[in-house]
Amino acid sequence: MTNKSLNLGDRLYDYLLAVSLREPEILLKLREETARHPMSQMQIAPEQGQFMSLLVQLMRATKTLEVGVFTGYSALSVALALPENGQVVACDVSEEFTAIARRYWEMAGVTDKIDLRIAPAVETLDQLLAEGQAETFDFAFIDADKSNYETYYERALHLVRPGGLILIDNVLWSGRVADGQVQDTRTEAIRAFNRKLHEDQRVTLSMVAIADGLTLALKRP
Repeated sequence: MTNKSLNLGDRLYDYLLAVSLREPEILLKLREETARHPMSQMQIAPEQGQFMSLLVQLMRATKTLEVGVFTGYSALSVALALPENGQVVACDVSEEFTAIARRYWEMAGVTDKIDLRIAPAVETLDQLLAEGQAETFDFAFIDADKSNYETYYERALHLVRPGGLILIDNVLWSGRVADGQVQDTRTEAIRAFNRKLHEDQRVTLSMVAIADGLTLALKRP
């Protein structure tokens, strides 16, 4: 995993941020605190958060889903971009990590927009489906355990509306997906997932080399 875009030298990456990034102070503070965390590599890149914010605004999304919260940077990026009646349903299993998230969501004044569900994500997604919330979400972001990517994706595909957008993180996996000598379980899971999506005619697909690789899957009517 990486928290900056692949294949950019430090000088070019710094230039990209200098002329593109418009990071609210609250997001910067959260990113700086997370950088001191032992699991800081799980933080998304700031340019990715800004890209997600732009997509949410372009779609005029009001109801979004997140699988994998960590310290809350991506959820906060999305919540700040949503209108006042917008909502993020955020799934995670860690009270410890999300305690940091909750603190910054409160400081940002978006707590009412974020419905944090502490439980295995599959349980939460199945509950949403059981409640009749299929095809009611505009946008979903998946950034959790890689072995369950396919499961999360299938649930998300049922939950987003036609024309809704699913984003999946870490699909380039620091380049390991392209190295045939790397055969560990997580790398193989991402390879299989990438192959599956390439053939999935239910979505319009684009993989972009931002941060650690981000797949955009637009649900077809």
